Amino acid sequence: MAVGSSDYYEALGVSRDASQDDIRSAYRRLARQYHPDVNKEPGAEDRFKEISEAHEVLRDPEKRDQYDRFGTAGGPGAAPGGGGPSGFRSYPGGGGFEDVTVDFGGGDFDDLFEGLFRGRGRRGGGGFGGGFSTRGTDQEAVLDLSLQEAARGGRRRVTLGGGQDLEVDIPPGVRDGQRIRLSGEGGAGIGGGPSGDLFLRVRIRPDRRFRVDGRDVYTDLPVTPWEGALGATVEVETLDGTAQVKVPAGSSSGRKLRLRGQGLGDGDLYAVVQIHVPKRLNRRERELFERLAEVSDFNPRRSRRRSKA
Repeated sequence: MAVGSSDYYEALGVSRDASQDDIRSAYRRLARQYHPDVNKEPGAEDRFKEISEAHEVLRDPEKRDQYDRFGTAGGPGAAPGGGGPSGFRSYPGGGGFEDVTVDFGGGDFDDLFEGLFRGRGRRGGGGFGGGFSTRGTDQEAVLDLSLQEAARGGRRRVTLGGGQDLEVDIPPGVRDGQRIRLSGEGGAGIGGGPSGDLFLRVRIRPDRRFRVDGRDVYTDLPVTPWEGALGATVEVETLDGTAQVKVPAGSSSGRKLRLRGQGLGDGDLYAVVQIHVPKRLNRRERELFERLAEVSDFNPRRSRRRSKA
């Protein structure tokens, strides 16, 4: 590999027959631990690049098969590791990553010069303004992500104004409005000064199936009257696909069923029970509902009146 461990499976701490769920879980756990934005210890950034490179190959069935057969992600004769992640450096192109278009947020030339001379200039030989050099300005762009992309994290190639391509490591569970810093990718310095930083502000696109509250995610779970009354195990949509959830007997609309760790990052997913009734009843269904109405003394309005008394 380009950095650290010589084995992708060892880098993620999983066996060679690990499932995709095992690989994804291991990557999420390690990425949260070693992401440069949260871990400033020496070696953390290299470790993050190592696990990102391993995840990029092992999550792709074709790349994983090539790696298992030939020890590389590109088949016989390919460079080991198939090319590692470059962290926050420029990406020269060539494909292999999902494109995410980034638009600058309405800045003008005044914004580019704002802060150009902030801080103390330092003397340099033959620089701008009589030998002074200064750090380039920081810039900001918007990074549009789907809710699923924000939950998974991983590497993305983004295209900025002017056709500049960058490879970005997105931490799993990134939230709407959070900023990702790309060191040295902002405005160029003057007179040999260092470049500024580029900040990508995350904007998560709305998803009609899910609602986000902090790190927790909510989704409606349609349930039949008999499933709510008797209890049942039903399928619910998650950010990664589907899962089975147990609806306890006696569940009414509004009851929240928690799926731990299925939200953003370490957040949870809540399936909110919604009792649905048939719009049209066949003859047998009508007979059964009429029979139930005759034998049942349940009256939800009565319990509401008692609670007000």
